Amino acid sequence: MPNTRSRAHPGAQNFVPETGGLGRMAEAVRDCRGCDLYRDSTQAVFGQGPARARVLLIGEQPGDQEDRAGRPFIGPAGAVLRRALDEAGLSADAVYLTNAVKHFRWRRAEGGGKRRIHQRPDAGQVAACRPWWLAEVRLVRPEVLVALGATAGQALFGSSFRVGAARGTVLDWPVPDDGDAGGTIPTVATVHPSAVLRAPDRDEAYTGFAADLGKVAELLTRG
Repeated sequence: MPNTRSRAHPGAQNFVPETGGLGRMAEAVRDCRGCDLYRDSTQAVFGQGPARARVLLIGEQPGDQEDRAGRPFIGPAGAVLRRALDEAGLSADAVYLTNAVKHFRWRRAEGGGKRRIHQRPDAGQVAACRPWWLAEVRLVRPEVLVALGATAGQALFGSSFRVGAARGTVLDWPVPDDGDAGGTIPTVATVHPSAVLRAPDRDEAYTGFAADLGKVAELLTRG
């Protein structure tokens, strides 16, 4: 049974290679022990997409199907996301998909059985995984970031971030200045595609989600 209690985590900084590209990072993340989630997940799920994608989308964490397959956004929420990206004119060769947390946090369904129920990662787990997605952003160097949901938004902008207040607006995410050029990256916040699947009116929720991604396409056109 997975341990769902919040606790201090050492962080991933000692597991992230100092040199190498995305392929090297994807190999190294398999051995990450920066938080306790590795104990109950099948594998770490690194990001996927072109090394020079124009847009980098950050979600929360891999789900059940992603955990088993080792690839991000391949489940029902991923299908919603890919459909909306396509309708927005954002082709697969323009986007890089990743998550704020690289391991699946879950609990066993009540009454037993094999079903694994998603649990939101705690703040310590999100903070522990920060070096991984920061490395992805630095390597991909996207023109635009997209925060998919509250966990991703808070990973980027801090605990006070609220999707409802920021949704659909263009924010400037300050690139951490640790020897790099620094600066900012335009960032669009929207809901996680899983929220579309949970919505009472899926059609309405999807329309709003697709409209948010349409603003990302507009930003690229202006650039």
